[in-house]
Amino acid sequence: MKRKLVRLKNSPLPQFLQKHKKYAPLLFFIGGFIFDTLTLGRIDRLYDLTVLCLHMSALTLTLYLFNLADDGKWKNTFLERFEAYFPLAIQFFFGGLSSAFVIYFSRSVSISKTASFFTILVVLLLANELLKKRISNKYLQFSIYYFISFTFFTFMIPVFLRQMGHLIFICSGLVSLGITLTLITVIYRRSPSTRSEIHLVKLITLIVSIYLAINLFYHFKLIPPVPLALQTGIVAHDIQVKNNEYIVTYEKKKPFVFWRDHRSKFVRSNDKPVYIFSSIFAPTALKKSIIHRWQWFDVTKDDWVTYDDISFNITGGRNDGFRGYTYKNNVKPGLWRVEVITQEELVLGIIEFEIIMDANEKPKRLISKAF
Repeated sequence: MKRKLVRLKNSPLPQFLQKHKKYAPLLFFIGGFIFDTLTLGRIDRLYDLTVLCLHMSALTLTLYLFNLADDGKWKNTFLERFEAYFPLAIQFFFGGLSSAFVIYFSRSVSISKTASFFTILVVLLLANELLKKRISNKYLQFSIYYFISFTFFTFMIPVFLRQMGHLIFICSGLVSLGITLTLITVIYRRSPSTRSEIHLVKLITLIVSIYLAINLFYHFKLIPPVPLALQTGIVAHDIQVKNNEYIVTYEKKKPFVFWRDHRSKFVRSNDKPVYIFSSIFAPTALKKSIIHRWQWFDVTKDDWVTYDDISFNITGGRNDGFRGYTYKNNVKPGLWRVEVITQEELVLGIIEFEIIMDANEKPKRLISKAF
């Protein structure tokens, strides 16, 4: 056994990690992020599901192994030689999972309403690098684990059940809560060092508080309705459906505007309808009702006034999203926005524009594009 340990210590990887010990956690964190960025695509793809499930399972197992290592549980076993790598593995899986959620949430986030929860994920992604100094803090370990676990199941359960809604979200939270509390209880019972470091009631209270906080975010519609994602949202002059293609005619944005496809000033002519085109990604076989909520800004009231809620059903599975559109004839000049929302009024995205009615102005940079 001693010979094997000496051989292991003299191998290239341990020598490299020992030499660059200060930067090893950051390298493992970046490695997890780059791996996900290059490989993850669709949340309902078998590869993505397999990677995320393996990451979550490996994180759970590694947390268990790491917390029992201080009690000498792995002494004189083959796991003893890997004890030094447990913190790095935890960092890799934390980084891998949090970066995956940032990738998926970034496709669904509406900057005006759901960016707060997205910001928490980004902060968690960046703060993961700090765990190299605080990885032994069990309160921090299990708090982050529960947050990641909750987020994991809010993606996974709708994909597997092919349904989503309030009940599914609550079930996702309860499943992750049960798994986290079970892990904590098992470690607490088997690890004397853990019992000496934490107050069990305090830790459980912290976990339950996170559960309640996330549910409050959901109640106030601050969480995008993952795994749905708004891929395209355009205000258009005309939409024609030909040979299963949507030919969308709209005013092209300026080159430096990267956050939307269309020009924000919509020049209306000849009392033609104003169209809103959207394509929404949904996992295969998931069916959902989507609403285009048309709102006009009333300057006298200094508030948005809802004019219409126009709904249509989508079915998941198409790579470029389920396409649909709504239109209005009776519109006023001024600022408009169309919220793309679910039946539960969770925001997928907001399409903002200004309608201009001026006989002297003509639409600029009109293009027609097939979707």
